Amino acid sequence: MRALFRLFQIIGVALRYRLDLLLPNNKPWWLALLFSPLALLPKPAATDGERLRLSLERLGPIFIKFGQLLSTRPDLVPAELVLELRKLQDKVPAFDQTQLVSIVEQALGQPIADCFGDFSAQPLASASIAQVHTAKLHTGEDVIVKVVRPNLLATIKRDIALLKVIAKLLEAISQDGRRLRPVEIVDDYQITITDELNLLREAANCTQLRRNFLGSKLLYVPDVYWDYCRENVLVQERIYGIGVSDLAELEKQNTNMKMLAERGVEIFFTQVFSHNFFHADMHPGNIFVSRKTPDTPSYIAVDTAIMGSLTTEDQYYLARNLVAMFRRDYRQVAQLHVDSGWVPATTSVAAFESAIRTVCEPIFEKPLAEISFGQVLLQLFRTARRFNMEVQPQLVLLQKTLLNIEGLGRQLYPQLDLWSTAHPFLEAWLKQRYHPKTLLQEIKRFGPEWLEKLPHMPQKIYDALGNSENLTKQLADIGTALAREQIRQQQARRATRRHRLALIALAGAALVSLPEARAAIEQLNTSALALGLLGLYLWLVS
Repeated sequence: MRALFRLFQIIGVALRYRLDLLLPNNKPWWLALLFSPLALLPKPAATDGERLRLSLERLGPIFIKFGQLLSTRPDLVPAELVLELRKLQDKVPAFDQTQLVSIVEQALGQPIADCFGDFSAQPLASASIAQVHTAKLHTGEDVIVKVVRPNLLATIKRDIALLKVIAKLLEAISQDGRRLRPVEIVDDYQITITDELNLLREAANCTQLRRNFLGSKLLYVPDVYWDYCRENVLVQERIYGIGVSDLAELEKQNTNMKMLAERGVEIFFTQVFSHNFFHADMHPGNIFVSRKTPDTPSYIAVDTAIMGSLTTEDQYYLARNLVAMFRRDYRQVAQLHVDSGWVPATTSVAAFESAIRTVCEPIFEKPLAEISFGQVLLQLFRTARRFNMEVQPQLVLLQKTLLNIEGLGRQLYPQLDLWSTAHPFLEAWLKQRYHPKTLLQEIKRFGPEWLEKLPHMPQKIYDALGNSENLTKQLADIGTALAREQIRQQQARRATRRHRLALIALAGAALVSLPEARAAIEQLNTSALALGLLGLYLWLVS
């Protein structure tokens, strides 16, 4: 019921802001007929972009995040909409200042003046989940104070409930819907966005990411002041950089845009493959560029609420898939999809290879710099429908982040060649994976655990053999029971045939003994008699 009420709310907001006007003119006739009564409503004065942004703001955090993702894809979304949607990254309307002060003081257990030498109630940035304020500690450090918006959980629960209803409906009515595994995706997203409400988790993520890139020339991560951190309040080092989407300011300081875009790609692949801990919310509002050394620019990352990681198997198969695509080795791409379980084991590798080649070859005939990785994924996704390829929920965050990175990189440097930038990195990572030093590190890492378990191995082997013998005996008993059941069913069928044969004999004797029946049989032609006998035979053997 709650989900249904939320659906009506969403429809009401869409009608209020006339989002139907954003639909293309060549929509299907039934959709045009459905929206035709809306033509009687007055056209709003606001632009398409303003109406879309305001509607997403009104609907809450989940919809705002969707708008943030769209704002990074100028290749898919009209420029007018992109300019408005970018405001969702850090210009969402702030909540009441009195409420803000109350939240901070209640969380820290003391007046703001006792915690900070200076505190600005005017937000520096305001996003879907939280807003950021500048402050200064009594020890002199410039910091930011991040505060979670009040009363978010109820709205998020309503939206998640609605998404689950839609996901279950898709699975029930559509084979494609079941392949997409929407229920699992919504469940994963629920965990992600609920974790985002806990700023202690964000602080821990930030500390880990900072440690991973400590001393790096690629990425700087600001420090966390743990003494001032709570579930709904985070205090962090303030950074001074240029917003990555502020192209005018970046060009003003003569930033090397080509290197900046390529380093963004390098940072992403380093996080995914070298660290296995990647920033999964890399929209422009969370990424800044250092003002130092613009000729060899470096990034600054904030808002580490959403982080992702992969299993070792997913890392390996993903890297090999990408390298095989770079080499146009479609046979290996198809085989890896089967080996990883991303498509059913019964899939014809040759047929899948042919389908992948048909999709990729026309794309790869273009210069690499003109190829959109997002478009390649989209084409492969459509092709995979024929082979029942399922969406892997554990890769959804990675796919979203990769699309963000590509959209961001093409804003900075439209000629970005993501393929040639990523290819050498992945080749090196695969070689390093089986390098003797890497194997030695793995032995050092797991060696103590192996030594700890070694004395128990003979007993474990003995127990395993005993279990194997018991399993063999159980399987034999099951086989014997099945054989007995088969014999019983055969005997039952024979008994049924005997009973039916006896009934036919009795019926035949009765008919022969009656003069009227003999006369009727004599009048039957040969065909009718043959059909009757055939029917009796079929009944007998059935």
